[in-house]
Amino acid sequence: MPGRLKNATIACQLLVTLVLLAVVFSLSACVGGHFESTIVVSGSTTLLPIAEVAAQEFEAIHPEYNVLVSGMGTSAGIEAVGITGTADIGTASRELRGDEQALNLIEIPVAYDGIAVIVHPTNPINDLTVAQVRDIFTGAVKNWSELGGDDLPIVIINRDEASGTRSAFASSVMDGQTFEINSVVLPGTGQVREVVSRTPEAIGYISVGFVEPRHVDTIVKALSLNGIYADDENIISGEYPIARALHFLTNGVPTGAVRQYIQFVLSPQVQQGAVRDAGFLPVTADDLERFHSGGGY
Repeated sequence: MPGRLKNATIACQLLVTLVLLAVVFSLSACVGGHFESTIVVSGSTTLLPIAEVAAQEFEAIHPEYNVLVSGMGTSAGIEAVGITGTADIGTASRELRGDEQALNLIEIPVAYDGIAVIVHPTNPINDLTVAQVRDIFTGAVKNWSELGGDDLPIVIINRDEASGTRSAFASSVMDGQTFEINSVVLPGTGQVREVVSRTPEAIGYISVGFVEPRHVDTIVKALSLNGIYADDENIISGEYPIARALHFLTNGVPTGAVRQYIQFVLSPQVQQGAVRDAGFLPVTADDLERFHSGGGY
């Protein structure tokens, strides 16, 4: 009996040890930075709020995954996913252009957006034509009085060349003309909004989703263009002149954890949550069908 008891005790200890090892192994997959898989998402500052919120919600459901999100601009995101391979997903707020098209990246729409032309709330002007906006940003019009406003020199707030928002704005508004070189160039949407909100002479452009204050106490005013407001209906219909799709980009057909994360971003939880909260429009049924069926990828 003592021998049997001893053997049983040893067996029990061995079982406990194995269970503890299994628990430690399981915990090591998601504690202290050791995960089953890390997903790197990089690019557009416009898409940053959606990607970050989706990452937090995704990790809550899948603690074995770690999603690292950064906003360095669309061009940097395209380079990271398509050239250097330092990102699993690039985020872009413009279409691929030039040599980027040769990278054969997969473009997956995750939201739709309009670009609002914004001024200080005290500016008496409420509507401009696209041609007038172009004249401002080329420097052809230099004073608000030329457009029926106050006698103030126009201060142009522009985005840097890596910005997808700048590229989309140029494509829709500039008609091949160059931007005024004597403008204030800023790296992010938040900075543009902040400067315009504090500068009565200023004009800039940001995503429609950032016009209304969120967690800030500053106010800007969005102008209608050609008499058309940047609301959901006008953006979806294409009547508003500066509208765009926002994309996730992958180098090849997404699989595994990357596909799981993108699928989660396209889910109703994120589309009706983070996407709507950021002021963007959800993707269409056709977009969802194409992703789930793999059509064109």
